Amino acid sequence: MVAMNMIQALRSAMDVMLERDPDVLVFGEDVGFFGGVFRCTEGLQQKYGKRRVFDSPIAEAGIIATAVGMGAYGLRPVVEIQFADYIYPATDQLISEAARLRYRSGGEFTAPLTVRSPYGGGIFGGQTHSQSPEAIFTHVAGLKTVIPSTPYDAKGLLIAAIEDDDPVIFFEPKRIYNGPFDGHHDRPVTPWAKHPASEVPEGYYRIDLGKAAIVRPGDAVTLLAYGTMVHVALAAAEEAGVDAEVIDLRTLNPLDIETIVASVRKTGRCVIVHEATRTGGFGGELSALVQEHCFHHLEAPIARVTGWDTPYPHAFEWEYFPGPKRVAEALRQAMEA
Repeated sequence: MVAMNMIQALRSAMDVMLERDPDVLVFGEDVGFFGGVFRCTEGLQQKYGKRRVFDSPIAEAGIIATAVGMGAYGLRPVVEIQFADYIYPATDQLISEAARLRYRSGGEFTAPLTVRSPYGGGIFGGQTHSQSPEAIFTHVAGLKTVIPSTPYDAKGLLIAAIEDDDPVIFFEPKRIYNGPFDGHHDRPVTPWAKHPASEVPEGYYRIDLGKAAIVRPGDAVTLLAYGTMVHVALAAAEEAGVDAEVIDLRTLNPLDIETIVASVRKTGRCVIVHEATRTGGFGGELSALVQEHCFHHLEAPIARVTGWDTPYPHAFEWEYFPGPKRVAEALRQAMEA
């Protein structure tokens, strides 16, 4: 076991799979010689050569289209979209081609591609470098959507995504690439080296997709989160002084509904946290599922703490970003209902 931040864990996952499977390829904008804008692929081209780790043109639709063809041919491409904000030009290829290939070919062809992309705010990236588009892809049958919250999970989930025979959207919360939220504050970060989930095996292991993790057991209220918001949720539970059970969803589609239902039926209360805008956000789907499965067990209305329905503001990032104070207030209100 070695202490890694999330960037190092993701790089280790790709390193393991490049060495393990000759059909795995890594490509995208600046991922080769430069090692990626966040250095997630640093050193991989030098180790595996330009035929397996290479740069692409600045053309997201072309990147995904190429990956779909590679997947149908039998390869396992791992592509990087430099920021999740840039993924929109490729949505037609992802939705109309990658997600449909297995179905439309009657299982004759698959698209085993993994699309990595940094997402979310917290780095003062402004409206074009801070978006959280995960809900778009959870709507699409045939796509899987994964969002890790720790280095250990990031490596295990990425390996599982690369091995999956269907296309996987793998969003990486760039706010915690180097460390999680610390205590009760919105801004400071603790290095991953001081976090227990930074201990990562150097070799191969996988975390199966579709399995949530209970990261904080509790009996009073269920707190659902993913990505950066897992650390916000943990800090909020401490700040509110509430016996909250914090569930890290890890995979949004397929969703571990069994773990969610078991928790809410136990606690009788549910608070949902995500960074994306409120309207049409994944929290709405989670709320509906909890209502359908847990109606007779609920003792308070389901609450959502989210980003606002505006473009991500550069000047007011910390008013937009759902921090521990906002989540703690929602927890208190749920307990008083």
